[in-house]
Amino acid sequence: PVVGLATAATVIASQALISGCFSLTHQAVQLGLLPRIVTKHTSENEQGQIYIPTINWLMLLGTLWLVSTFKSSANLTAAYGIAVAGTMVITSILFYFVAYSRWHWPWWTVSFLTFVFLIIDFSFLSANFPKIIHGGWFALLVAGVISGLILTWRRGTQILAERMSERSISYEKFMKDIQEHPPVRIPGTAVYLTGTDEGVSQALIHNLRHNRVLNENVVSVTVRTAPVAHIHPDKHLQVTKLESGFYTVIIYYGFMDRPNIPMALELAKDLGLDCELLNVAYFIGRRTLLATDRPGMAIWREQLFAMMAKNAQNSGVFFKIPPDRVIEIGYQVEL
Repeated sequence: PVVGLATAATVIASQALISGCFSLTHQAVQLGLLPRIVTKHTSENEQGQIYIPTINWLMLLGTLWLVSTFKSSANLTAAYGIAVAGTMVITSILFYFVAYSRWHWPWWTVSFLTFVFLIIDFSFLSANFPKIIHGGWFALLVAGVISGLILTWRRGTQILAERMSERSISYEKFMKDIQEHPPVRIPGTAVYLTGTDEGVSQALIHNLRHNRVLNENVVSVTVRTAPVAHIHPDKHLQVTKLESGFYTVIIYYGFMDRPNIPMALELAKDLGLDCELLNVAYFIGRRTLLATDRPGMAIWREQLFAMMAKNAQNSGVFFKIPPDRVIEIGYQVEL
């Protein structure tokens, strides 16, 4: 009976760890803290029931390495103690920001409670410091690697946005150029995915520059993820009609929502998107990132960011775009 109870407890704890890792990874991707990663929804009814193959295999390899290195659960107590104590400290710090910014508690109440919590938490954390050399280093190593990846991706996306803004062309200038040098217009609708609504998509610029043709209807789509679980349907879409058959569509998602651009565009027709979407073509920019010595990040971090971006899930798959409708336009960007 004891062995059966221990086995059941192990299964429950393992399932909690697996589900937690999947959920946190999915939310981190939606918030822009990690690159897009393949996520499979295993239920049509439960939105949060997901499976992430990459994380699953990483946890398997990590578990096998832990078992072969530490040999027994007793040898893992130091790493476990550091992890739990560190989590308590981080939770108390986050409690301060949530209680003050979100719950709007008085600052003196929040400060007092956080101070009390931190005294207790730091006492546990300091008591675990001697255990770092006895296995506690592993928890710090894992936390450092994950934090490094998140910070590199976050900073890299900021630098990439700056580099892209240097190339960007405003819609006013773009429309003026089209009127002065009108390209050949062909029937149909073209949808261009862009990371910002402040300028024309680079894929559109490259397509027009090299092919000198333009669809009669052009839709520029920007996807934004809000720091909330779900977006109210009334605030999900923003459609703006420009001149010469151009539209801009901003789609808002929560970090627990499933991005689906074709479905969102169908809903956008009720908000003024007057386009035929039956045979629409989706143009996606395929960026090749080049590490340089320009200010921003160290070259090795730029190379790491470029590798993460290269191995990210294809944006067409991520946004549920039919593969036979996707046209990729490649270009290089120096970081």
